[in-house]
This record gives sequence, C-alpha cells and structure tokens, in this order.
Amino acid sequence: MKPHNILILPGWKNSGPDHWQSRWERKFGYQRVEQHDWQRPLRGDWIARLEDVLLSCTEPALLVAHSLGCLTVAAWAAHSKNTHLVKAALLVAPPDTARQDIAQVLPGWAPVLQPLPFHAAVMASSDDPFCSLARARDLANGWGARFDDLGALGHVNADSGLDDWPLAHAALTQLIWMKPNKIA
Repeated sequence: MKPHNILILPGWKNSGPDHWQSRWERKFGYQRVEQHDWQRPLRGDWIARLEDVLLSCTEPALLVAHSLGCLTVAAWAAHSKNTHLVKAALLVAPPDTARQDIAQVLPGWAPVLQPLPFHAAVMASSDDPFCSLARARDLANGWGARFDDLGALGHVNADSGLDDWPLAHAALTQLIWMKPNKIA
C-alpha cells in the first residue's frame, strides 16, 4: 500500500505536532484529510471532504481516524456509494457525542451505528474523558469492528505520551494485510 493512500483523519481541533497521527504523517508519509474548519466541524462538510480525498486515491485507502474522525468515517460509510474505496479503518478514541455535554459542543454529530462495509478496529482507553469504555465497545459493536481496550491512556492523544505509538502502527499493519472489503 502506498503511503499517500493511508489517510489520517484527525478529530475536533485537528491533531497537533506531537500527536501520534502527526508523527505518523511525518515519519511514514501518510496523507492528512484537511478540513475547512477544525474549530466548528460540520458533519456534512467533513464527510464531503473525505469523499473528495478518497476519489483522488489510486487504490483503496486505509483510514486512520482519531476521535471525531471516527464518527466521520461511520457517517461517510452510511451515506457514500463509494465505500469500495476503503480497504479498512483504524478508529481510535471515538467520542460519545450522544452525551449531553459533548452534544452541546458538537451539535449534529450523533453517531451512526450500522456495520461498516470494510474491516475496522476500534481502540479505546479506559479513562477517556470523552467516552466511557463501555460506550466505545458499543460503538465498535455497532460498526461491526474489532475492539481493543488500551488501558488508561486518556483521550489517546499527544497528552498520552505515545510518541510514534508502535502498538497502534502494528494494528494498522494487520489491517493492511487483510483482504479488502468484508461482507457486511
């Protein structure tokens, strides 16, 4: 798989330079899906941007999503006629946007819970302030994704001190070698 076909999907407010997603982008040459507004995300805009980037890929892409990027992937997959353009997705630290406090800050981001038409793995932390481990497991089940409990890593971001996070990169490598498109 070519590095530019591995797409980085940050969450709300983007991923800073010390975030494992940014480190992977620099180290491996993966492509970030840039959004027009990281501060006030609109789900329709984020989905449309993902669709545009996927249409420009030369082979099926692998998605590496963090936080709100996970919900972008699920919403895109529920509406796109081009899901064949994705081989698999690594979904890390999905937020619980059904929670009242988060729904107020991120209106219009109710999670889409239907099986993804490609392989996916959800990785979540037991002490994520934006999503309980039980809710993250529910999201993974709704998406038909494998679930990995990471232990106590907060929101699995730069504050978690993961550096290049080889554990998750190994999970990504496993997804690369899976046969494209599972039967949903």
